[in-house]
Amino acid sequence: MAHDLSDYRKSYDKNALTIEKSDANPFNQFKKWFKEVEEAPGVDEVNAMTVATIGNDGFPKSRIVLLKSYDKNGFVFYTNYKSEKGKALAENSQVCLSFFWPNLERQVIIKGIAERVSEEVSTTYFHSRPRGSQLGAWTSPQSDVIADREFLEKRLADLEKKFNNKEIPKPDHWGGYCIKPVSFEFWQGRPNRLHDRLLYTLGGVHWKLERLAP
Repeated sequence: MAHDLSDYRKSYDKNALTIEKSDANPFNQFKKWFKEVEEAPGVDEVNAMTVATIGNDGFPKSRIVLLKSYDKNGFVFYTNYKSEKGKALAENSQVCLSFFWPNLERQVIIKGIAERVSEEVSTTYFHSRPRGSQLGAWTSPQSDVIADREFLEKRLADLEKKFNNKEIPKPDHWGGYCIKPVSFEFWQGRPNRLHDRLLYTLGGVHWKLERLAP
């Protein structure tokens, strides 16, 4: 018997989104929204985002990662290049990012092209991570099938001994991607499901801003 969720209802009425009050540059609009969400209570990790890729099996797959930096060039996150997402991006660099900020009833959806950041940038970020996270990048053969949890615990213990009192080098298979946007959609919840949706699309060097029906 199906589990009926038809009574799950919420009215969205915290904010409005208009073209007139939106920045002509979507990066500036994102920065504005990100700051507002940061300053409002209710979201533990404002930088959590969904990354959707097309796998080598032809299926889309989404997962949550953490945004680590952004500027006019794009949005950067880090991962194992040999992971499922890394292999997918090696075959198809088209990607979709999405942010969901329920505390202000907002979403941002970004389509873009993934490019690896430089080794220098990846190495600098790697050494800024806690030592345990650095060891974790070496420990996990991300996305591979493993026998049990003990496999990871043993590898971690071995690596702790190997790198005891030593600097941990960045693995060659680990680094960052910069997602260079071709479109941004800003979504603001509104009453009666008549949500505000503004779409920025890149044409050459200029951004076109349009309103979408909800």
